[in-house]
Amino acid sequence: MSDLVTFGETMLRLSTPVGERLETARELDLRIGGAESNVAVAAARLGTDATWLSKLPDSPLGRRVTGELRSHGVDPEIHWADSDRQGLYFIERASPPRETNVVYDRSDAAITTARPDDFDRSAVTDASVFFTCGITPALSDRLAETTDELLRTAQKAGTTTAFDINYRSKLWSPPEAREQLSGLFPAIDVLVAAERDIRTIFGYDGRPNDIATALNSDFGFRTVIVTRGKEGAIARHDGRLFEQPAFETETVDSVGTGDAFVGGFLSKRIDGAAVPEALEYGAATAALKQTVEGDLAVVTPSDVEKLVDPEGSGSGIQR
Repeated sequence: MSDLVTFGETMLRLSTPVGERLETARELDLRIGGAESNVAVAAARLGTDATWLSKLPDSPLGRRVTGELRSHGVDPEIHWADSDRQGLYFIERASPPRETNVVYDRSDAAITTARPDDFDRSAVTDASVFFTCGITPALSDRLAETTDELLRTAQKAGTTTAFDINYRSKLWSPPEAREQLSGLFPAIDVLVAAERDIRTIFGYDGRPNDIATALNSDFGFRTVIVTRGKEGAIARHDGRLFEQPAFETETVDSVGTGDAFVGGFLSKRIDGAAVPEALEYGAATAALKQTVEGDLAVVTPSDVEKLVDPEGSGSGIQR
């Protein structure tokens, strides 16, 4: 049994050197990346027993994914497919005024046909926390049904369910996301959402703390975290609001920063920490991730502890 179980797609990431265009690049850097596996890696590197559930092609490309995750301490629980393909994504790295561009090649990837019966249900029913995100149900109708069933199975068993909205406009429109996510919300205990996503999908306005309060009131989450990039995060838990500023950092690669935040937060909560301390741990993990190339938060507990309050009192501010 793992303390943290995540479910979703992991792709192979191929990126150009900074300044190169995809149409002219002669070399691409090969790594892996996927929101739920990124969360699992961050938590595992911080000492949490973590498992990642998914469906992959039984091929060298699929095995490339699992080998990488194992190297960071994550236990992959995989339903292997004979004929489906491995999802890819390409990053064209750029500097201002040109923007970094992401190109997905994930249609008909193995994960899109995953069913609940492809996995041992005890993986989610015996976990402390089950996590997935809004990218996963956006990939296919089948996967939306599987995500819903796994969340409900976990919650019914007493497993804490955590979910990051992680909206991607290339996958679905705001109305489509609103309809699908609203159906999942009753099975979610802990919601993480970027402020911009909440405004885009649900039309909430006002201050971030007002948004967190409204989400909690409208949907009955146990914990709501509204992330704000360089402005930090706001959380509502047990009727209280907590504010966590972001840590200053020099960015090498921002991809996966939000996943690192979630991984650090969940790791600390699983350890029994209060929400303010877990927020601080998540913010520190996110800051450190930005100094690392690739999607994965290749950090250690000592890295994070050196960044947070040395007294261990936490910087979460009750409002």
